[in-house]
Amino acid sequence: MMPPKLEIRVVLGLGLLIRMIMILYGEWQDRTSIVKYTDVDYNVFTDAAEYMTQGVSPYNRSTYRYTPILAWMLQPNITVSPLFGKVLFVLFDVLSGYLIYVLLMSENTGQTRSILCASIWLFNPLPIAVSSRGNAESIMSFLVLLTLRLFQQNRILLGAAIYALSVHVKIYPMTYCLALYLYYSRKEENSQPSSMMCWLQRKLWPTNKNFIMVLVATLTFVLLTGLCYQKYGWDFLHETYLYHITRRDIRHNFSVYFYMLYLSANSPYSGALGLAAFLPQLILLVVCSIKFHRDPPMSFFLNTLIFVTFNKVCTSQYFLWYLSLLPLVLPSLSMSIRRGVSLAILWLLGQGLWLLPAYLLEFEGLNTFLLIWLAGMVFFLINIVVIAAIVDSYVYNAWGQNSQKRA
Repeated sequence: MMPPKLEIRVVLGLGLLIRMIMILYGEWQDRTSIVKYTDVDYNVFTDAAEYMTQGVSPYNRSTYRYTPILAWMLQPNITVSPLFGKVLFVLFDVLSGYLIYVLLMSENTGQTRSILCASIWLFNPLPIAVSSRGNAESIMSFLVLLTLRLFQQNRILLGAAIYALSVHVKIYPMTYCLALYLYYSRKEENSQPSSMMCWLQRKLWPTNKNFIMVLVATLTFVLLTGLCYQKYGWDFLHETYLYHITRRDIRHNFSVYFYMLYLSANSPYSGALGLAAFLPQLILLVVCSIKFHRDPPMSFFLNTLIFVTFNKVCTSQYFLWYLSLLPLVLPSLSMSIRRGVSLAILWLLGQGLWLLPAYLLEFEGLNTFLLIWLAGMVFFLINIVVIAAIVDSYVYNAWGQNSQKRA
C-alpha cells in the first residue's frame, strides 16, 4: 500500500529525478562503451533539427520519417545543448504520469489508488529507459492522455484539436475515431433495437457534439497537414504518412507477419500481403469501438493493444502506446492482484522468449529467423490471452460524468 501521506508531487519529483539520473548515466555510457545508451532515432532527430536551423528541409536527413514539428521543437539540441531533447521527452513522460493521476482523481478513484496507478507508469523501467534514451514516444503518450482529459471535461473543441494534433504526429490514434464519435452519439434507449443496423443508423446519425468534434478535428488535421505540405511537399507526405502505411519491414520484430513478409520480400504479391495484414486489425478495432465506446479510456486501451498486437511491424517502443493507458483501466477491472501479476509475468516471459533468438541473430550471426517467428507467435498468443482476460474482468464505468457535471 502507498503511504497515506505521500503526495503526487513527491511521486512526480522522484520519477523526474530517476529519469534525469538515467540521462546523465547515458551520457557516461555513450562516452565509455561501444554499446551506446542513446537511441539511434535521437541522432536522426538531432540531424533533422540541424537541417532546420540551416533553413533547409529536415527530410534531407535520411530515415527522418516524422512530422517537421518534432524537428522544429528540437532545434535547441543544436543551439542550446544536445541533451535538450532528452530532457524535453522526460518532462512529457512525467506529465503523462500527472495526467493519469488527474484523470483517475476526476473519476473518484481516490488519492491513494490514483497515485498507485500513476506510479505504475512513472516507475515503469520501460518508459524510463525509452524517454531517457531520447525516444519521442512520450510526446504521444502525453497527447493521447491530454485528449482524454479534455473530453473528460467535455471540452470538445480543444479536445478535438489536440486529438487531431496527435494523429498528425503519429497516425495510430486514428484508431480511436469511431469510439470517440459513438461516445458523443445519441444515448442508447432502454428498449433494445430491432437490429444492429437500426442501432448503427441511430448512433451514426450526427449530433451537435460529434458534428463539432469531427469538424474541428478534420479542420485542424487538414490545416497542420496543409501547412507542412506547403513547406516540404511530397517528402513530408511520404515520410510522415504514406511510408508507414505501405512499409514492408522485413527486419525481425515481434509481429507474427514479419517472417512471411521476409520470405515474400521479392514476391510480386508482397505489397498485397502487407495491406491484407490490416484486415484483422480493422475488424477488431471496429468491434471494440462499438462495444466499449461508452468508456473512452477502455476503448483507447483495447484499440491500441489490438493495433500493436496485430500490426505487421511491432517493436518494444510500441508497447508504450498502450502501457500509458493501462493505469486508467485498472480500477475498472475485477481481476485479482494474483491474476494480474501472473499475466504481467507471462507477458514479460513472452518478450524474453523472443529476445533470446533475436540476440543470437543480431550479435552471434546465427540463422534463427524461424525461432524468432515461433517466439513471436507465442508472444502473440500471450497478448490474446491478456486481451481476453481484461475484457472478461471489465466492469463498466460511467466515465466522464463527474468532471462534466463540475464543468
